[in-house]
Amino acid sequence: MISVEDAHRRLMALFAPVGTETVPLAEAGGRTLARDIVADRDQPPFAASAMDGYAVRAEDLAAGIPLRVIGEAPAGRRYPGRVGPGEAVRIFTGAPVPEGADTILIQEDAERAGDMITPRADPDTSRFIRPAGADFARGTRITAPRRLTAAEIALAAAMNAGTVTVARRPVVALIPTGDELVWPGESPGPDQIVSSNNFGLKAMLEAEGAEVRLLPIARDNPESLALAFDLASDADLVVTLGGASVGDHDLVQATALAHGLTLDFYKIAMRPGKPLMAGRFGTTPLVGLPGNPVSAMVCGHLFLCPAVRAMLGLDATLPEPLPARLAMPLGKNGPRAHYMRAKVEATANGWHCTPFDRQDSALLSVLVAANALLVRPPHDRPREPGEEVAFLPL
Repeated sequence: MISVEDAHRRLMALFAPVGTETVPLAEAGGRTLARDIVADRDQPPFAASAMDGYAVRAEDLAAGIPLRVIGEAPAGRRYPGRVGPGEAVRIFTGAPVPEGADTILIQEDAERAGDMITPRADPDTSRFIRPAGADFARGTRITAPRRLTAAEIALAAAMNAGTVTVARRPVVALIPTGDELVWPGESPGPDQIVSSNNFGLKAMLEAEGAEVRLLPIARDNPESLALAFDLASDADLVVTLGGASVGDHDLVQATALAHGLTLDFYKIAMRPGKPLMAGRFGTTPLVGLPGNPVSAMVCGHLFLCPAVRAMLGLDATLPEPLPARLAMPLGKNGPRAHYMRAKVEATANGWHCTPFDRQDSALLSVLVAANALLVRPPHDRPREPGEEVAFLPL
């Protein structure tokens, strides 16, 4: 068995960015930016009014004299003339400030009668003008790589980017295995269960930016498994679920090897998730996950999500555990790292971590109730309440 850290390092070495594509900006939300977006204009492109009011000269405003309104500047259409002494232009938010004006008298501070306005006593002396380029200047960049948020999409639109170059979504093929499985919605036989971990992993990996294909259940015979491998041959990553151990009916590894798999490693010193294997079909990585649903989901967090990020050109390092105070005693840990389902809560003294009593790797209800994995290193000594432990958020 190898350590979690060694398994992660060796697994990430199997992956490389999968390439790029250009998409309309409207379809780029949540995608991974692969090429910098560069502004081709200043924003705003001109000095603009920040309020509804009147464009005036500051010296006239200071004098408190009546001013004659000589025109109007709505958003999208500047006043074509110049503001001279004793003059004002009715202006609206976002409109270009006319030449000659250097202050906006907000409409709440003006009394208007016909084409004359009189500033009220003690008007707001803020200029209420957004200078040209106050938000960003021509040449400003949104740098790659990064996953594009809603705010960044809005910024890219303001930069006048109609299309963007993003990482292609890596295609992940999920192959559930086992005679005991049926699809959700079907009627299981008396000795069958409903396949679940493939659906959980699909949601997990799609949230990371992958395109996930759910392949048919491969039955416990070499022919069915070989057909599943053929169906997955054009994927960027093949993931098998179950059958990764060495029992009489665990045929995934033997069939994959016969199908051309070059095995990199098998078994990790962790629980849940010990019987994980990894290798390549030619240039295509394969990861064989345990069949127990919690094992598969924990391995998904630790290994498959970083694999997707590596294929997108993003940081694929293992997340750094956070410190917390233990809420209950724990006995000595065994020879494998233990990723315990736990509940963490924020307190005045930092995070407070309570592991669940039941840690069976088949219990999805416990995983749903958890919001963290308490990480115990191999051979960790017994722990008392109040001691510092480490956790990974879920």
